[in-house]
Amino acid sequence: MAPDPSAERAGSVRLGDRTVYRLGLGTNRLTDTEPARGLLRRAVELGVNFIDTADVYQATASETTLGRFLGAKPPDVLVATKGGMVRTADGLGADGRPEYLRRAVEASRHRLGLATLELYQLHRVDPNVPIEESVGALRELQESGKIRRIGVSNVSVEELERARRVAPIVSVQNRYNLFEREHEKVLEYCEAHSIVFIPWTPLGRGKLSDAPVLRETARRYAVTTHQLALRWLLGRSPVMLPIPGTQSTAHLEENLAAAEIPLSADDFQRLGGAGDPRS
Repeated sequence: MAPDPSAERAGSVRLGDRTVYRLGLGTNRLTDTEPARGLLRRAVELGVNFIDTADVYQATASETTLGRFLGAKPPDVLVATKGGMVRTADGLGADGRPEYLRRAVEASRHRLGLATLELYQLHRVDPNVPIEESVGALRELQESGKIRRIGVSNVSVEELERARRVAPIVSVQNRYNLFEREHEKVLEYCEAHSIVFIPWTPLGRGKLSDAPVLRETARRYAVTTHQLALRWLLGRSPVMLPIPGTQSTAHLEENLAAAEIPLSADDFQRLGGAGDPRS
């Protein structure tokens, strides 16, 4: 019988003063159901020690579910959450006002049952509020012990530099995957400054099986296209920390097994060097 997959085999990365494995779990679809609780239990069993959530995920249900799962004696897992994105009549917007972020942090602490949020990320830059003001509020909350580490999300290099003048930034969460690589410069900046890069939508938004080069390469390695796309991300940068989301324990195990694919340098270049791999 093959051994269980393990998050440890993806290697590790430093988030400030904390080390976590480079395959985490995204929880944007997490709600308080028995299958979801089983998924979280299995993730922890397999060594996943980085779980990402946000206050807007499932209208706060993701945070609440994680809080109940963690309980009075939480496992050794770093739970990262986010605030500053809000739902409006027109869709998703941003609220980066310091007073809003202070309320959002208090609410997340309550839902997660944590006195200190291990990693709190500004979910979206508010075009009406300078990023210095938003991050400054988070710095104050960090100094008061309510936040341990600060990250930002959906930022440009210029915005990231401005944020770093206000507070130490340990992570950036931008959209990035084999198909969508518009944030290459942000990733390169993170590499240069030892900032963890957390790609959201790490498997893209289309059908990976539609990409001929990905499909053909996956067939040769006897893996799924999703697994190969994750393996490519892990090889792309040592600061990369993918957080694929799933509602299935089987898919969780498949995702973790991606770290063990012996992807050759030539195949890595073929996958990433042809522009849009769907063509």
